[in-house]
Amino acid sequence: MDTNLWLVVGLGNPGPDYAGNRHNVGQMVTAQLADRLTSNFKRHKTAALVAEGHLSPGGPKLVLAKPTTFMNVSGSPVAALLRFYSLPVSRLIVVHDDLDLPFDTLKIKVGGGHGGHNGLRDIIAATGTNEFIRIRMGIGRPPGRQNPADFVLHDFASAERSILPNLIADAADAVELIASDGVVAAQQKFHSPS
Repeated sequence: MDTNLWLVVGLGNPGPDYAGNRHNVGQMVTAQLADRLTSNFKRHKTAALVAEGHLSPGGPKLVLAKPTTFMNVSGSPVAALLRFYSLPVSRLIVVHDDLDLPFDTLKIKVGGGHGGHNGLRDIIAATGTNEFIRIRMGIGRPPGRQNPADFVLHDFASAERSILPNLIADAADAVELIASDGVVAAQQKFHSPS
């Protein structure tokens, strides 16, 4: 196993119709990381688009993945990618939307439940463990009585879109810091004071 290799999975739904949805914010982060690494996504045999690159010469290598399955069945491609790259689940970073965090907040954790997030639920089922790193990106709760399932499948509101690039950049920075300095260093930098 390459001890300097990390699998970074951005959760979302495939295709242009979903690209700007709140549910796809994880894939927006992997797209930004691929730009930073000047790497292009290519089809992979594991039902994912994959881009690879080093953070610096001789530094950590990131395998960026966007499953080409729908969110609710993200587990199979993630498990297949871990097998393909011979990585333990401790080297998996999953970037995903989180209804339970206010918009424009970031939390980093290892382990825990799925919190009703079907993508996480399927990854836990497919890998047989919850002990992977999550970067939780706050998208807030739906207004009024809007169904959360509808809310996550809508694009960000115009007021949110002006702030969204900063949230995506922070999450990308958090991935890089985890890979270079560890989870605790990233938590200390990115967790808002409570």
